[in-house]
Amino acid sequence: MEHIVTVQDAVTAFAEFMEPTPAELAAVECEMPVILADVELLDAQIVTLDRTPSELDARRLRRARRRALAARLALLNQTATVVLPGGAA
Repeated sequence: MEHIVTVQDAVTAFAEFMEPTPAELAAVECEMPVILADVELLDAQIVTLDRTPSELDARRLRRARRRALAARLALLNQTATVVLPGGAA
């Protein structure tokens, strides 16, 4: 039996359109505080998965939730001041 394979993966593996654009990289950089706050919240939640949360764990969870919400609010406030091209209202 002959195997028929395509070479498209080899041809398009290093195509320019597969790389992130500078605008996409800037968007990720802008969202990085939110991403890091969410990671911190997940870390706090993972610690409490296999045991009853102590008072210190509960405080860490509350603090991580507040940081995540504050980071999201800061991102929303930052993007609300940016004017969209094309005159979108």
